[in-house]
Amino acid sequence: MTPEEFRQHGHEVVDWIADYWSRLRDDPGSVPVRSQVSPGDVRAALPPAAPEQGEPFSAVLGDLDRVVLPGITHWQHPGFLGYFPANTSGPSVLGDLVSAGLGVQGMSWVTSPAATELEQHVMDWFAELMGLPESFRSTGTGGGVVQDSSSGANLVALLAALHRASKGATLRQGVRPEDHTVYVSAQTHSSMEKAARIAGLGTDAIRVVEVDADLAMSPRALAQRLERDVARGFVPVLVCATVGTTSTTAIDPLAELGAVCQRFGVWLHVDAAYAGVSAVVPELRALQAGVEWADSYTTDAHKWLLTGFDATLFWVADRAALTGALAILPEYLRNAATDTGAVVDYRDWQIELGRRFRALKLWFVVRWYGAEGLREHIRGHVAMAQELAGWARDDDRFDVVAPHPLSLVCLQPRWPAGVDADVATMTLLDRLNDGGEVFLTHTTVGGRAVLRVAIGAPATTRVHVERAWALLCEGHDWLANDFAEQQAEQRARELAERQAAEQRAREQAEQAAVERAAAVEAAAAEAVAAEAVAAEAVAAEAVAVETAAGVDQSTGGDQTGSDQAAGEAVGAEPVATGVAAGTVPDEGDAGGTSPTGFGALDRATADPTGADPTGADDEARAGEPAAPRDPAHEPPADESPTVETPAAWDETAAQATAQADLPPAADRLPD
Repeated sequence: MTPEEFRQHGHEVVDWIADYWSRLRDDPGSVPVRSQVSPGDVRAALPPAAPEQGEPFSAVLGDLDRVVLPGITHWQHPGFLGYFPANTSGPSVLGDLVSAGLGVQGMSWVTSPAATELEQHVMDWFAELMGLPESFRSTGTGGGVVQDSSSGANLVALLAALHRASKGATLRQGVRPEDHTVYVSAQTHSSMEKAARIAGLGTDAIRVVEVDADLAMSPRALAQRLERDVARGFVPVLVCATVGTTSTTAIDPLAELGAVCQRFGVWLHVDAAYAGVSAVVPELRALQAGVEWADSYTTDAHKWLLTGFDATLFWVADRAALTGALAILPEYLRNAATDTGAVVDYRDWQIELGRRFRALKLWFVVRWYGAEGLREHIRGHVAMAQELAGWARDDDRFDVVAPHPLSLVCLQPRWPAGVDADVATMTLLDRLNDGGEVFLTHTTVGGRAVLRVAIGAPATTRVHVERAWALLCEGHDWLANDFAEQQAEQRARELAERQAAEQRAREQAEQAAVERAAAVEAAAAEAVAAEAVAAEAVAAEAVAVETAAGVDQSTGGDQTGSDQAAGEAVGAEPVATGVAAGTVPDEGDAGGTSPTGFGALDRATADPTGADPTGADDEARAGEPAAPRDPAHEPPADESPTVETPAAWDETAAQATAQADLPPAADRLPD
């Protein structure tokens, strides 16, 4: 591209940028703040291979609109309220354009003296504008340098602190992670932990110091930890204090922390990446009271001071510790100016060797806006943030959950009971960001999700803050109503389910009652049937018993009567005859004898039924089955059979005689 072509196309590019800024300012609604593309969309719009032949510049600008712009989240949009701001401005862009046009590689003074000395001078300007201690000026023991980021500045600060704590031993032997300790709070930026890893200390060397109710590091807790570690043989290396933490802009008390660090000989590094530039406003410098205790300090002009990335301002009070840790001078970099020690080679103040002419854009910005313009820029955003916090305090839908001394306000929405507050808050955040008018981010405070509203884009005005507040309230109301409807539906479902359960319980109870009644009825029927069966059995048994008793009476009664009659006859014989002995043959008795002499009469008397007392009838019945024995008629086992007396025999004989209609025995005896 020839200079003439560059001039032509350069105008086209400047026009494109100017049109873009105008669109953001005049018609922000036409540009959603957050990119709406999905992962892979941008690459899908690009050709798979680089072009073999050059293309006209108009094609490049066309693809800038077609491919690149849809994939941009617009950090300069007035509705960009997330993270921290990433300012740029016309002077900054033009300064970068000049720097790029010059193409300076400012690693050493000799490679471009203007790049080094302008940077030294601009850094001294800012040290004065911000009220930093004299030790940070290039005319003293320290000085300033423009780093690529505060993350990089934190790393070089730690390396300088290690160099001093080890008295240079880390250059030869490396770090001893088992000996060294670094102190941060739970609110310290994560880049400090990364720096400890890169430096070779590892996370085990990090001590997390407790914070107070405002989320600021506690000097008392720091002193206790230092005392404990020193007593155990550790070597404290660095304490990282923060002015304006990323989550809530908490301010660590530098004056008290500085005194503790001084007592223990520990390097105090101040990370003021976001809030440090606010010190250009005199009334805000009190937030950094005690900064004179700092051994190093970093803040980002590319966040809130109208300068494009990358422009981190980093100062040290003792540059010897910094260059001692980082300086390397190979032969191919030697030069007379360096050898004299009269110049600064910024390659020894950073990790990289090469460096851009970053100071040029800072110079352009300060020259264009002047100190007062920078102050008004900061004051305006702080005022808008305080007004927003006031609106939230007066509204029962939001709480302001942390101190807000600058331009960040942390809001915690209030939600109805029974709603998961964190889920609701994140849903509100997504709804706002999906809408495209604003972009917010979140953090956690006390374990609860909160919304961060970070005001700082150059185009943001009070109108945009009012609109953001209106969107917050509208989104909250919509979600609260939606949650209320969901809760009402849920309560209705629960009521219906409860009623259905109660109905089922009633039906089950009724069914159970019916089943119990049926079971009782069936049991009663079974009992009646059982009683009937038992009655039948008893009746049958009674019949059997009666039958058996009848047989016994029929058989046993005849035999007993015969025996009794015979016995009476025998017993009466001596009385009737007066004969002590002797028998009269019975002509009816075949060869037998009779006590009375009347064989037939004896037999008749003995058994009126005619049964054979000799047992002939028993023998005749021997072939018949025996009649059942009735236990009731059996004599008890422990009782002896009854023995009849002679009087009984007389009675039995009389009965037998009467039964036979025979005359008394005395009438039948011969005279």
